[in-house]
Amino acid sequence: MMQKAKGAAFKALHEREGAFIIPNPWDLGSAVLLETFGFEALATTSSGLAYSLGRRDGEVTLEEMLTHCRQLCDATELPVSADLENGYADDPKGVGEAVTRAAEAGLVGGSIEDYRGGADATIYDLELAVERVAAAVEAARALSFDFSLTARAENLIRGRMDLDDTTRRLQAFEAVGADILYAPGLTSLEQVKDVTSALKNPVNVLAPLIEGGTRDALAAVGAKRLSIGGALSRAALAPVLRAAAEMRDKGSFGWTADLAPSAEVERLFQTPKGR
Repeated sequence: MMQKAKGAAFKALHEREGAFIIPNPWDLGSAVLLETFGFEALATTSSGLAYSLGRRDGEVTLEEMLTHCRQLCDATELPVSADLENGYADDPKGVGEAVTRAAEAGLVGGSIEDYRGGADATIYDLELAVERVAAAVEAARALSFDFSLTARAENLIRGRMDLDDTTRRLQAFEAVGADILYAPGLTSLEQVKDVTSALKNPVNVLAPLIEGGTRDALAAVGAKRLSIGGALSRAALAPVLRAAAEMRDKGSFGWTADLAPSAEVERLFQTPKGR
């Protein structure tokens, strides 16, 4: 599928009835597997990518992220949206340039956070946060295809438990053109409903954190897109950690009883029809 068609398909997912799940692969193999299971779009995970490189979240460079995204876009026919963190820049111009480069890598969507990590971690002041989203929107609109821009309000997962301020930020991002709004850290269906009822545009939620957050339940309270962040990558790491501990502590290999059958894995990694 060409990038223009992918962009249109991704936009259409946000316009139809109900909610859809957009899983977050962390490498090429997981992306291909998720495609074989019938998901309609994929999103990258900054933490999953970082862990696959042996680093912590926030320690991946823009160039490394773009290389990863380019490889994912080449490996699957599905639309791919990226976790662009804070756009790898504080200033609006740099954020816009990151969106342009993300599109050049084959992506048809991306999210921009209002949070800067690192030693001087902070939530951006609202005025600057809005300017940054506006620059990202401007860059997205300058493209020759649909690029769905998601604006993230990071308060709730950064220790600032202020839902009112979070909602105000999302409303401000919506006002300057963000296509999708996202406040990771919501924990109840009631909170999701409060946020979605305050906005007109589609809302993405980090589904694993929400009690009772099934696809149907979240759709009923207005959520449109359900992502899982780095959860799949950590789910994959869990058995590796248990196996490593068993080998180190017991010198045994009982963990091999739970291996995926090699024939099934080989079947799933067959080249998709038409590729």
